[in-house]
Amino acid sequence: MDAPAILTALRAVAVPEKAAQMAAYMKNRFTFLGVATPEQRQIGKPYLRADKGRAVDWAFIDTCWASPYREMHYIAADYLHAKQNQLTAADIPRLQTLISRNAWWDSVDSFIHPLGDILRRCPEARAPIEAMSRADDYWLRRAAITAQLLAKDATDTTLLATVINNNLNQREFFINKAIGWALR
Repeated sequence: MDAPAILTALRAVAVPEKAAQMAAYMKNRFTFLGVATPEQRQIGKPYLRADKGRAVDWAFIDTCWASPYREMHYIAADYLHAKQNQLTAADIPRLQTLISRNAWWDSVDSFIHPLGDILRRCPEARAPIEAMSRADDYWLRRAAITAQLLAKDATDTTLLATVINNNLNQREFFINKAIGWALR
């Protein structure tokens, strides 16, 4: 995967006026180029298609996640979503590192797909997800709570009860929101 080429393509369609609005929406926590999600995904799509069948490119993910631009974080999140069937429980520590860096609800929630898919395929992922629910970092706890959000009837209700019980009586809005979201 070619992070510099993707960044160049994003810059070519960036709208500075949108960048300011996007940053404001995210409480000015991140720098944006001003590329709306549909355009950003359109730019990433040919690269994802060309990468199909290859191993997960962690250097690409790390490069995107280290970028000052939020759109590059989104590119990495889309890449992880596309590669989720190649991820295993052994990759959870790497995902935890990403979750904790540049953390805000939008990026943390992008891990619902890969974490949920790992949990569905790898029973050994249960223990690290449960451990995440007790982490000091509330973004890791949120990711643990929402990991099964898409499981529907296949939800491991015992695990869900454990991760929720580990986070009851919290004052953190993003934790309480995740609990409500997981229970609906």
